[in-house]
Amino acid sequence: MSGTLYGVGLGPGDPELVSVKAVRLIGAADVIAYHSARHGRSIARGIAEPYLRAGQIEEPLVYPVTTGTTDHPGGYQGAMDEFYAAAAERLAAHLEAGRDVVVLAEGDPLFYGSYMHMHKRLAHRFPAEVVPGITSFSAAAAALGRPLVERDEVLTVLPGTLPDEELARRLRDTDAAVVMKLGRTFEGVREGFEAAGKLDRAWYVERASSDRQRTSALADVDPEAVPYMSIALMPGPLNDGLPVVRGLEDADGQAGEVGEVVVVGLGPGPREWTTPEVQQALSVADDLVGYVTYLNRVPVDPRQERHSSDNKVESERAAFALDLALRGRRVVVVSSGDPGVFAMASAVLEVADEPAYRDVPVRVLPGVSAAQAVAARAGAPLGHDFCTISLSDRLKPWKVVESRLDAVAAADLVIAIYNPASKERRAQVGLARDVVLRHRDPSTPVIVGRAVGSDAETVTVVPLGELDPETVDMRTLLIIGSSQTRLSVKPDGSKVVWTPRRYPA
Repeated sequence: MSGTLYGVGLGPGDPELVSVKAVRLIGAADVIAYHSARHGRSIARGIAEPYLRAGQIEEPLVYPVTTGTTDHPGGYQGAMDEFYAAAAERLAAHLEAGRDVVVLAEGDPLFYGSYMHMHKRLAHRFPAEVVPGITSFSAAAAALGRPLVERDEVLTVLPGTLPDEELARRLRDTDAAVVMKLGRTFEGVREGFEAAGKLDRAWYVERASSDRQRTSALADVDPEAVPYMSIALMPGPLNDGLPVVRGLEDADGQAGEVGEVVVVGLGPGPREWTTPEVQQALSVADDLVGYVTYLNRVPVDPRQERHSSDNKVESERAAFALDLALRGRRVVVVSSGDPGVFAMASAVLEVADEPAYRDVPVRVLPGVSAAQAVAARAGAPLGHDFCTISLSDRLKPWKVVESRLDAVAAADLVIAIYNPASKERRAQVGLARDVVLRHRDPSTPVIVGRAVGSDAETVTVVPLGELDPETVDMRTLLIIGSSQTRLSVKPDGSKVVWTPRRYPA
């Protein structure tokens, strides 16, 4: 029997606005599918994350193009049609195998939603069910506390992509309006309201119902700071004169001056490995943001707000922290080790480069890296030239990892290897060992440091040719010596590894 396709509406952003039925289906599904741009961030997955369970298959459906250009022979529409067809066949393979597939959709699945493209291609081939969700404009009206329409008033829903003149004409001809798809279209939308003579009745709501919700009169909004997840509302005349709802007196949602974001590294282990500079930043913060495992290492201060999340949502976490800073909050983003080494500093700075966040100050405070901690436990293997490489192929292709390993092994660098393995990635350690063996003697010392700084710490030294991938997991860091790295065995049997500072001529 084939599986069932579910288009599940998640509502506008607040995970508590997801329906009971949606929660049940998300938790029971074999496969969870969601759309995203090429940066990999999925708003839908972020909303549904509390309801996912371990072991589910995830199918990210990554758009080939969003607002940019494409060299596809069919242009933008051709590229999108090809993408939707390929995505539908990916889901069809699961359905044919008897697996139930939930396609996550922000808002309502059939209201300007990407799910409809899967539905049109698959609902006639497999059992399908659509679970409606609260629309973004319903949440926006609730955020404003203003009825959109009353009695015989007419509500018109318009896309912001309409030409300015057409948008203005339709706004003139209706009592109340909702304009979707802002972002890059915002200036044209505002001009449309102004041309229709209705700008003074228009409101703006950004990320309705989420922790980053912002409201304002449409005329007061900075076009450079408008994200795609925003909406313009014009309530009908019968409710146009209502006073501002209590709690929205500061209509733009700001809290005076912009705060700041400080990205810190806690070090890889005990509290004494956290620098005094980082401890000071933590002590004065209003909000702490981070992966739940790392955030749990910071002592609880009831004065502070703590915002934890999954380890695979770095960009969403960064945007969340920057939005808090825009509201005047002092925010600390917490990383393990050093924040600039395969951690959150890069993610925060990447998002902070977007126009909406250019005014937010961002500081990065260093921490003891995992490579430094493991090296210190073993001796001084990083005493000469070395490099660090992550074996994770989640954000880069394995071919890139392999080519870099081959290059640095040929260059005779000591190699510190991060993210060597996980429950899903078991083959990479063996593959990496074999690549390095092309250039290194099998007797080359390898330091296997696991959970360094914790009660479960183990540090062992093995020959490269005898490195067993089964002894390596995600809490492990490997350091592979160069041709010059030396191993000494002390009278008590302990091993010390170091790399001389001089290199033979």
